[in-house]
Amino acid sequence: MMTPDVAVLTWRKSSRSSANGSDCVEVAGLDDGLAVRDSKDPAGPTLVFGSAAWASFVTGLRSASRS
Repeated sequence: MMTPDVAVLTWRKSSRSSANGSDCVEVAGLDDGLAVRDSKDPAGPTLVFGSAAWASFVTGLRSASRS
């Protein structure tokens, strides 16, 4: 997977971010995955996940929350 140009992505805050804005995560859809960053540091590091890796991550979170 190529590294996306994060400056041109359309970012949105996660629906799971806190109401006061202190724990915010932003996500941007990619053709073959998802980019994630800390909204308090938009120029900081960005995590990029392929579609299969993101699906596995979400599945793991859902499984853990049911335990």
